[in-house]
Amino acid sequence: MKQNQPIEFTEALVPYTHAELAAKVAEKLTDSRFQHCLRVEQTSRKLAALNGVDQELAGITGLLHDYAKQRSDETFIKLIKTRGLDPALLNYGNGVWHGVVGAELIKDELRIYNEDILNAVRLHTVGAPYMPKLAQIVFMADFIEPKRDFPGVDEARLVTRKSLADGVRYQIQHTLTYLISQGAPVYPQTLATYNAWVGGVGTVPTK
Repeated sequence: MKQNQPIEFTEALVPYTHAELAAKVAEKLTDSRFQHCLRVEQTSRKLAALNGVDQELAGITGLLHDYAKQRSDETFIKLIKTRGLDPALLNYGNGVWHGVVGAELIKDELRIYNEDILNAVRLHTVGAPYMPKLAQIVFMADFIEPKRDFPGVDEARLVTRKSLADGVRYQIQHTLTYLISQGAPVYPQTLATYNAWVGGVGTVPTK
């Protein structure tokens, strides 16, 4: 996608034009966080093109992935309790909640019900032992978008361009190493993702 190139979304996916959806996302975020979402959108489109995934679908999901990032803890806790979500989520925080729980806000506020989009938003924070390609794309686009700057990011970009699945393996290993180094709790699904993709516990489909 070229910079400033007009984009339109089909109503079958979301009931908005690109400009309308971008405005709704921007309303809920600081400008710096919104700019991150735009970069993840662009990176998602590029990865989709490399991996045979619909670029429009990937772009929408990339744009939406952090829609709930800056909501209050109280908002997430209420949703966990009222939507029948796993009560163990209450032991974690925004880093997990804004994806896993944030998909509920996308349904409620944006009237977007496409399960491929919602599932990829849920998984972009914690991964899963099995991740469809769309989820893998947004998971990695969030990790390697152009403004990301951490030790290993250039290697992550190279690995991901060569193999999306290898990128997922790289990221989940990096994430688990970081959480352990910080003495932070590890959400069980993140550990399950590591076991499947890196530890060889279970089979990870590649298609």
